[in-house]
Amino acid sequence: MAWTAPMTAVAGATFTAAAFNTHVRDNLQETAPAKATAPSQLFVSTGPNAIATRVPTTAYVGTQESTTSTSYTDLTTAGPSVTVTTGTIAIVSFAASQSNVTADSACLSSVGVSGSSSVLPSDTWCILTDGVAAGNFVRYGMTHVFTGLTPGSNTFTMKYRAGSSTARFQYREISVIPL
Repeated sequence: MAWTAPMTAVAGATFTAAAFNTHVRDNLQETAPAKATAPSQLFVSTGPNAIATRVPTTAYVGTQESTTSTSYTDLTTAGPSVTVTTGTIAIVSFAASQSNVTADSACLSSVGVSGSSSVLPSDTWCILTDGVAAGNFVRYGMTHVFTGLTPGSNTFTMKYRAGSSTARFQYREISVIPL
């Protein structure tokens, strides 16, 4: 159903059931209260006079795991990841505790997108830990706004890499606000 510009009432004119249904009932069904079907939904515009619901989603992996890969990769327990319906934009916050077994060696966490969109993880929006004593975990968080997404079902997944040596990661979490 679509929203219709309301009719202009004219004094003395008959207000028919069809006119009421089109200009009052159907338009009310296009409002946020009518579209709210569950708690914690957000509403975004999808075009002129059109809205859709979006559901913020989060995931967490606490397991400590490591990689020696210098390219972004999954750890033994992949992710965390969330799959949400997006428009062309999503706000993604992610965090991890990171350390390297070698002093002053980098650890990097980023996010990639798959599904309707394909975006590789990048150092441009990564969490970077460097210059820390060997074995010391440091917890950081990052927020990145993904634009230019293809609307539809998109999966956001954290990926990891080492600058050198062995990078370790734990307490990994991701939250996505789809727009």
